[in-house]
Formats: sequence, C-alpha cells, structure tokens
Amino acid sequence: MMKTSNPALRAKALRGPAVGLGYGAAEAMTVNGAVNKTAFMLILLLFSASWVWRTYFNEGLEAVTPLMTIGLVGGLITALITIFVNRWSPLTAPVYALFEGLFLGGITAVFEQKYHGLAFQAVALTFGTLFMLLFAYRAGIVRATDKFKAGVVAATGGIFIVYVASAVLGLFGVQIPHIYGSGVIGIGFSVVVVVIAAMNLVLDFDFIDNAARERAPKYFEWYGGFAIMVTLVWLYIEILNLLAKLRDR
Repeated sequence: MMKTSNPALRAKALRGPAVGLGYGAAEAMTVNGAVNKTAFMLILLLFSASWVWRTYFNEGLEAVTPLMTIGLVGGLITALITIFVNRWSPLTAPVYALFEGLFLGGITAVFEQKYHGLAFQAVALTFGTLFMLLFAYRAGIVRATDKFKAGVVAATGGIFIVYVASAVLGLFGVQIPHIYGSGVIGIGFSVVVVVIAAMNLVLDFDFIDNAARERAPKYFEWYGGFAIMVTLVWLYIEILNLLAKLRDR
C-alpha cells in the first residue's frame, strides 16, 4: 500500500476509473510525464507570482491584497476539488498553480520589502532542497521505507494539529507561546517544520514512482505534479518564515 502524508496523494485515488478527462484507458502515466507537468505548473506559478510582485512594488499593498485573497481562496478551492475529484486534475492543477502564484507573489513581496534579499534566498533554498532530495532519492541515499513514511506522516499530523490549535486559540486572543517568535524556540520550531516539509517530498517522489509502476491513469501525471506543488508551496512558506526569524535575530 502506498502511503503519504500529503493529502493530495491518497492511495485510494489509484482505485478510481482509469479514464480521465480526454485520456483513454490504455494510456498510463509515466514519471517523466509527471516531471514535465510539475515543471509546467511551476512556470504558471512563477508567471502569476511575478505579476503580483511587480504590482506590489509599483502600486503598493492595497493593490495586491485582493489578488492575494483571490489566490488564497481560489487555491484552497481548486486544491480540494483536485484532491476529491482527481480525474479533473488536468484542468484544476494548472489553475491551482496560477492561484498559488497570486498569493505567493504578494506575500513574498511583503517579506522582501521588510527583509531585502529574502525572496532570492527563499526561492534558492526551496529549489535547492527539491533537487537535492530528488538526487538523493534517485541515488538511493534516501529511501521511503515503511518506518520513514510512518514517521513523516506522524510528524506532519502533529504539525497540522499545532497549526489548527493555534488558529482556534487565536480566535479567542490566545497564542501558543514562543513558536512564532524569533527566539531559540521559535527558530527551532521552524527548522523542524522545514525539515518535515522537505521529507514529504521524498514521500511524493515514492508515490509517483509507485503509481507509474502500477500503470495509474494518464491524468495522474497532473495529479502527482499537483501534489508536489502542494508540498513545495508549504516548504517555501516555512522557509520564508524561518529566514525572517533569523533576520529578526
């Protein structure tokens, strides 16, 4: 059974019908196909992010706040649609990338204005982590064993609970102490979250490999690329937060 903590990569999705939007049952996904779809979605994300970035520095925060809101809400909606109706991923995954670009372009510009040079560092670290882990996975240095998967899933679930609890407590004006600050505990927490987010990429690589071996439907190339995008967006945001905390020190 394939396991992953990324909700977009549910093993039961492979049990669905083998015919997607415009794909025949005889067509099966390939790893190279998933890589190409991921690269295409990254280009879409960078395109919309660049547009919002330029708008921010030309017109200010008020001009991009609606775009960021549209990106955040639209990204959440299209992500949920993709997860629960994965056969639509050839349409919804590219739209998700465009929406996320709107949000990330705005939030990155805000961080960049406060911490000059932070955007380049965050982008470089995110892509560096992606390629380093992909190389390590392909070389067999990092293996997605059952224990590894279980550990990453448990750790990711723990972080999710912390974030949900923090959001709920925030409604009552209560904050979990230290973890969002720039002190030792806050930086340590961010480092742990960044590492766990990065480890989710290994699970995503493993899932795509297994899906290709099981001859999953062709649309799973989009679905697998979408799942990697979800993890990359999470990883990038956490790296931004970590770098900002280090700057505040």
